[in-house]
Amino acid sequence: MNKRDKIIYWIATGLLTVMMLMSAGMYIFNHEVITEAFITLGYPTYIIYPLAIAKILGLVAILTNASRLLKEWAYAGFFFDFVLAAAAHISVNDGEEMGAFIALALLLVSYIFGRKR
Repeated sequence: MNKRDKIIYWIATGLLTVMMLMSAGMYIFNHEVITEAFITLGYPTYIIYPLAIAKILGLVAILTNASRLLKEWAYAGFFFDFVLAAAAHISVNDGEEMGAFIALALLLVSYIFGRKR
């Protein structure tokens, strides 16, 4: 992997990490607002805390690179999370789907350039 590819990987992965930490933080520390959003999107509210924990654990799996299989599952989990989030926002027509699309783009860049490592 050349230097340019490493830089691209770390920028995408770093930005994805920031987005997921902010998201998990909102889920934990601004629970009332997130609960209302989940109800609006048609998702059950009991998944808010487990989803926050899953996001943090997914980041740990990607950043530590301890297990190739676990890292693949983390990328897959994030992929489905972002696609379903975008679909939910589009279905309720609230105009909030751009965050999911940005996260999906960062995820794909991180995954593609991470495979080159």
